Amino acid sequence: MAMGRIIFYEDRNFQGRSYETSSDCPELTSYLSRCNSCRVESGLFMVYEKPNFMGHQMLVRRGEYPDNQRLMGMSMSDCIRSSRMIPMHRGPFRMRIYEKENFGGQMHELMDDCDNMMDRFHMSDCQSCNVLDGHWLMFEQPNYRGKMLYLRPGEYRNLREMAMGNLSRFSSIRRIMDSC
Repeated sequence: MAMGRIIFYEDRNFQGRSYETSSDCPELTSYLSRCNSCRVESGLFMVYEKPNFMGHQMLVRRGEYPDNQRLMGMSMSDCIRSSRMIPMHRGPFRMRIYEKENFGGQMHELMDDCDNMMDRFHMSDCQSCNVLDGHWLMFEQPNYRGKMLYLRPGEYRNLREMAMGNLSRFSSIRRIMDSC
């Protein structure tokens, strides 16, 4: 399986000191004083505005990102502070979503993308989930727009708490695939 590779730069437009990685990096300031641009050589990564994979997050794929503030589209403090490599998943995708925290309320199983949870499941909210197979992105707004939350296989008992107040609700869900 091909590994991803990302290079972070202290300054905009790929200037200043750089740090290259092919794995998760919970604290970029261990390597750079700040990070204001990045280049993805291969693979997919989530980049985060705070250490330890917290705060506003964005999916980046192969390409150049000369200004992280524009990339993130938010009034970020100043830069990316952590990143997570997303392994490519080949095989089925499966996820159970629950209306309430701790797997309570209505439950629905997804095996494909859902552009509007309210229309499809008549669920006004999704507060917990269990990712059985694959890697997923949950979005604040329908049609995969707005702030996002990356989910890898595992149990998530309280999505709001995990999102640390960055998302008020979840309205659409998309699988992370090669063509994503």
